[in-house]
Amino acid sequence: MKFPYTNILAVCSVSTARSKMAEGILRDYFSRNAMNVSVSSGGIASNARDGMLTSLDAKLVMKEKGIILSDDSVSIDLKKRPELIRQADLILTLTEKHKKDILEYNTSKDNKVFTLREFAGENGDIEDPSMKGIEGFRKSRDEIEHCIIKGMKRFE
Repeated sequence: MKFPYTNILAVCSVSTARSKMAEGILRDYFSRNAMNVSVSSGGIASNARDGMLTSLDAKLVMKEKGIILSDDSVSIDLKKRPELIRQADLILTLTEKHKKDILEYNTSKDNKVFTLREFAGENGDIEDPSMKGIEGFRKSRDEIEHCIIKGMKRFE
């Protein structure tokens, strides 16, 4: 596989659900394929904060797939940590708005910024599962996984 990226940043609103699920799926993918790629996640919305716990629903639906989201994993407010944006050579956002917001904070022109759907060659956003129950989280998880798998196939 000719995957050109070594440091990926997954971005959503507050980094307690979607970006954490994307981070978990990406880490699992790279681990299973013996690829040395660093993956992190963060939030870019105005209400993003450092130190919020990962959503219990996100943890539960990921566990159904055999992927454990760490208990000590907490949210990162990327507006306070622009170095994480600069260090990533690939930034995957969950929505077009996240992409637009990240580009405002992105002082590096060396990295690529795509929505997860763009990465997969598709259009659209992956909706916030908050307040949509466990089924909403499963839907988001499955859409995230679909986009990652489809996007990675382009590098095979």
